[in-house]
Amino acid sequence: MVDRTAAVSAWESLFRAQVAIMRSLAANFPSKEISLNEYDVMFNLSRQPDRHIRLRDLNQHVLLTQPSVSRLVDRLVSRGYLHKHTDPDDGRGTIIELTDVGLALFRRVAVDHMDSIAVRIGETLTDDELTQLTLLCDKLRVDCRGALGDDSVSRPGG
Repeated sequence: MVDRTAAVSAWESLFRAQVAIMRSLAANFPSKEISLNEYDVMFNLSRQPDRHIRLRDLNQHVLLTQPSVSRLVDRLVSRGYLHKHTDPDDGRGTIIELTDVGLALFRRVAVDHMDSIAVRIGETLTDDELTQLTLLCDKLRVDCRGALGDDSVSRPGG
């Protein structure tokens, strides 16, 4: 039998740590050209084959509401970092694509962002603790995929 108190306590600790780290990363995000949320969209696109994905599928990879993602994508399109196309297989759908300019910006920002993550997490935890944290979080994520019947839940942009 699961100890509910221990499970809830672990969840609270994980959630509060994630919120504190995300707030710190957002407050000290190393770019004036894009926000942390815009970076996250670009990160997810950079991991897709041919750097494109249906907007509906992108929504499953980011921690924003669908209307917020749509507005964010429109802003990135207007600045030339993304292209938006009608899905040729389904005219109701929209394909979002990371442009070469967007990829170059993403890569420049990623280097500094990775350093920021390393400082906030890597200087607090040992290498063994980082490995264990990764394994535990992956285990939780995989279990959630099974519970949701969804294999699209991915690790947030790093």
